[in-house]
Amino acid sequence: MLHTLSLPNLSPTKTKTPNSNRNPSSSSSPLYIKFRTSHRDNLRYLKALGIILNPTKPHNNNNNNNNNKKKNINLSSTDTNTINHIIATVDFLKSKGFTESDFPRLAFLCPQLFSTNFDPTDFTPVFDFLATKLPATTEESRSLILHCPHILFSDVEFCLQPTLDYLRQLGLEKLNSPSNLNAHLLNTRAEKLREKIGFLRSIGFSQEEAARACVRMPAMFGYSIDNNLWPKFKYLVDNMERSVEELKKFPQYFGFSLEKRIAPRHLHLKERNVRIPLNRMLLWGDEKFYAKWK
Repeated sequence: MLHTLSLPNLSPTKTKTPNSNRNPSSSSSPLYIKFRTSHRDNLRYLKALGIILNPTKPHNNNNNNNNNKKKNINLSSTDTNTINHIIATVDFLKSKGFTESDFPRLAFLCPQLFSTNFDPTDFTPVFDFLATKLPATTEESRSLILHCPHILFSDVEFCLQPTLDYLRQLGLEKLNSPSNLNAHLLNTRAEKLREKIGFLRSIGFSQEEAARACVRMPAMFGYSIDNNLWPKFKYLVDNMERSVEELKKFPQYFGFSLEKRIAPRHLHLKERNVRIPLNRMLLWGDEKFYAKWK
């Protein structure tokens, strides 16, 4: 990395030195000092950002630490060209509002951001999409990407724009708000979103009711149908002997753990021959719930 520093002209003095006549033109043009950041300094900088690893550092047997190491770039594989590419990527992201404290998270969650397979300018369309189509401020875009860095690899025309259009069609608002949910919703393919609407319709919701339920509880878009939504619905109908109409009134039911909250509370009430609405059954904290129905 080459840096150039320009110094102002030095005024000539009347006092002559032994070398004063060596370069007569030196007083009429700026002086330049050129210095090159060393490869070692660049490595130290990227290590401080958490982007690359030091192979000389002893490995920790802790599984979490080992997993973290696998996700970063190994120092031994970083030649000068690779280092320069990573620094160019860092500079690009900084120009988009990211700070040095953001890079450890980016490197851990999405190390391919710094791969030589991608030019940092490849991410420009996503930044433009977030700024103009959501629209999001620079800080909101930064926060959304920090929640879900993989959004930078999504195709705007075929992925991000259709998803945004579908979410708006359902009635979701404030998608520029930098939450973890919004970031992952925007990075979810529209086909996956339609699957959740299709599931709700298959159990008795109308299109309008399904859309309204998902707007009330957009986290549902991230739940697995086979491992989450369907088992909870089956338990509601078969074990709790409740109707789909109760789900329409309280779709947040799907957000509670079947094993840790729904089933234990249902059995607790059943033993006492008590039947209450789903929202009272699930929204109350443990202390209030079990104090009420001892």
